[in-house]
Amino acid sequence: MGQAMADARSPPAIDIEKALLDPSSVFGAPEDILTNQAIASDQKIEILRRWEYDAAEVSVAVEEGMPGDDPSLLRRIILALDELTGGADTERTGPSKQHGIDRSAVKGRP
Repeated sequence: MGQAMADARSPPAIDIEKALLDPSSVFGAPEDILTNQAIASDQKIEILRRWEYDAAEVSVAVEEGMPGDDPSLLRRIILALDELTGGADTERTGPSKQHGIDRSAVKGRP
């Protein structure tokens, strides 16, 4: 019975591969990534980077007149990246229309 109680207190396992492919299918909000203790910092950064790219694509689609989701999502992802890394250089973006934050623009925490 002791093992069952320990299992009940353990956070559920995160499918990292699924989170990398489709972050919103694993996490309800970018902030949930920050508070998850089962994921390493570098994995959190990569998940947030990928989610940022997806949200930027949606933002471009909305800009072009297509229906979209939460308009604040992109900002919340960038704020989560900033909190996790100590700063994300949002001026260094990719060359595509949806931009995406360049890998070198996301600093590691000192």
